[in-house]
Amino acid sequence: MGNIFGRKRRSRVTEQDKAVLQLKQQRDKLKQYQKKISLQLQRERVLAKQLLHDGKKEKAILLLKKKRYQEQLLEKTDNQITNLEKMVEDLEFAQIEMKVIEGLKIGNESLKKMHEVMSIEEVERIMDETQEGIDYQRQIDELLSGSLTTEDEEAILEELEAITQEDLELPEAPTETLPETTPEKQAVKNKPKPQQVAAS
Repeated sequence: MGNIFGRKRRSRVTEQDKAVLQLKQQRDKLKQYQKKISLQLQRERVLAKQLLHDGKKEKAILLLKKKRYQEQLLEKTDNQITNLEKMVEDLEFAQIEMKVIEGLKIGNESLKKMHEVMSIEEVERIMDETQEGIDYQRQIDELLSGSLTTEDEEAILEELEAITQEDLELPEAPTETLPETTPEKQAVKNKPKPQQVAAS
């Protein structure tokens, strides 16, 4: 039982997945940093306005310089976020490409195995046999559809006559003369009349 719990499971998370996750985390941190700086810039602008109001021009200029530097940082973070998002897209597309390539590789291996099982000679033999079967069926169809020449029809009739003569073995005809009355007529003659039945 210790072996079952002690065994390490093989993770389905690839190195590319980890890289994509890290890039997304860095992007999210930069976006949080941008929000923080944007709020700070708003506060510093209000503060600079207050300093000017109070007649502290030098402090207001110093604060505006700091604000300008932070605005430049904000622009840089925009560029960094754009680069990170492009990197994430490139990595994700590369993963899709890898899966496509793996699929193609498996497909090629399957094709090779199928080609090993069936050689070109085998395919040609099967195609020839198929064509022979088609030609034979066409001949049968032509025969059955009545597209026979007169010679073919005469040959068929002759063969039919020969087969009929072979199969028919008729008994010899009797040479004696037959009686004039048939058994049916004799039965009618021997039948009692209705009056005779009533009399008895």
